[in-house]
Amino acid sequence: MPKGTLEIQQGQGYGWTRGKGYIMLDIKWIRDNPEVLDAALISRRAAPAALALIALDEKRRLAVQTAQDIQSRRNILAKQIGEVKSKGGDAKALMEEAASLRETLTQAEAVMQELEDELQATLAITPNIPSADVPVGTSEKDNVEVRLWGKKPTFSFTPRQHFELGEALGLMSFEDGAKLSGARFVVLKGDLARLERALAAFMLDVHTADYGYTEISPPYLVRPQAMFGAGQLPKFAEEAFATTNDYWLIPTAEVPLTNLVADEILEAERLPLRFVAHTPCFRSEAGAAGKDTRGMIRMHQFSKVELVSITTPEASEAEHQRMLTAAQSILERLHIHYRTVVLCTGDMGGNSQKTYDIEVWLPGQNAYREISSCSNFGAYAARRMAARYRGEDKKTQFVHTLNGSGLAVGRTLVAVLENGQQEDGTILIPDVLKPYMGGCSFLKAHEVTV
Repeated sequence: MPKGTLEIQQGQGYGWTRGKGYIMLDIKWIRDNPEVLDAALISRRAAPAALALIALDEKRRLAVQTAQDIQSRRNILAKQIGEVKSKGGDAKALMEEAASLRETLTQAEAVMQELEDELQATLAITPNIPSADVPVGTSEKDNVEVRLWGKKPTFSFTPRQHFELGEALGLMSFEDGAKLSGARFVVLKGDLARLERALAAFMLDVHTADYGYTEISPPYLVRPQAMFGAGQLPKFAEEAFATTNDYWLIPTAEVPLTNLVADEILEAERLPLRFVAHTPCFRSEAGAAGKDTRGMIRMHQFSKVELVSITTPEASEAEHQRMLTAAQSILERLHIHYRTVVLCTGDMGGNSQKTYDIEVWLPGQNAYREISSCSNFGAYAARRMAARYRGEDKKTQFVHTLNGSGLAVGRTLVAVLENGQQEDGTILIPDVLKPYMGGCSFLKAHEVTV
């Protein structure tokens, strides 16, 4: 466990639901399947951890038994003291032993809680188990293409990148963004700001009307418990922004949407739940120095339409495919070429058991760039949140949670600019967006007074 992880969780309240024993991976399953866990970790380029986890759990269980034995002895003494006193006898020795056990029990319970906290903190940073059909690999080179849609556009001129196009239109200013907030911020103006808004509205309309997602307008500030429940803490603490009064700015709407079912027991007939939200997202981009320093690809603040599903284990794979289809449909309706890849074990996020990335073609960069990740977390996040459902047998079990971008609005704007660029510098607006743009067919340069 990295130095400081336990202190971070306890000190800042990321933690778990005490007393309920909900953990990210079932320790009983780990005891029964140590080889499976270690093989999964190795496939993720992580060190084996099963033996250390099992040893820590053994110490915890021994501490629990010790505390229980002391409490049992105290109960016996209390009964004996009562019997002796009722007969007028001298219970001094028994009372002295009971008094000494009080302090002994306090110490034993402290050890027990410390080991419980350490186990939970260690499990909190242990990655999820990949699905059996996820390709094994070490990097993005081992990801597997599963879908290729449309064709790359051809141009009679050298295509430009989105920031060149936006600045030439006079509608995109990184200088103004830097003046207000520093690097990795942008100000969009006029019709380009309207086009960003149009894309978000279009995405929401598609996902609600055609795919049955319920639109949510969530808070943009959340408590640390919500960040922990969605798997953002403790691992991604450096990637997020925290306020001075114990709130976190959401790095994605997945955080509030997923936590809508935290500490809930849902009836099976209510599932699946499907939520969609358009929100700003905030990320520090720690470790991104030198990457995508120009343009809107990697920003501290960006806009995203997020999809979240809550379902049963039996339905989660089908729900994953359904979510992927919904996200892909946005690019298809915009007539923008993309490919979809399933991520290998070594390139997949630690919370996910299976992830698809949708990569859009950007002619200005002459490259595919990620525009959406659709992930199935299985029960990993549900255990952190204590999110369960009651089946037909009236027994409760953990739900499965899924999330995906449907899509990243800023990157979709980039794709529209680069794929729709004309030789004269104007931008062709996709047909599906024209109703949101007052019937406008092209984005043209014009002076905007700020």
